[in-house]
Amino acid sequence: MRSRIALTTALTLILGFAVASLSGNRALGGVILLAGAALAGWWMYLAAGLRRTIIVLACVLVLFILSHPLGHLIGAWPSVLVVAAIGAGIAYLMATPPQNS
Repeated sequence: MRSRIALTTALTLILGFAVASLSGNRALGGVILLAGAALAGWWMYLAAGLRRTIIVLACVLVLFILSHPLGHLIGAWPSVLVVAAIGAGIAYLMATPPQNS
């Protein structure tokens, strides 16, 4: 489940940008982002609970926002790939069942 969540997180960012870039329709890219976030969020919720899901979705949102200024520094595609990798890593690490202590 962890790998599926991480892969979905990364592919959501990559495909969302690719669709927006290739089609010239940013809203269509946004639909991809929302659909992927909903799917990854649902799987995260099932695997790790609400708290971790909110944390991961917030982190990915921040990464998405940061990808825009980073794109001016290193280029659009490198920026998307960097934030996708970081987002996937965060999702993978957080997608563990909560510990009851």
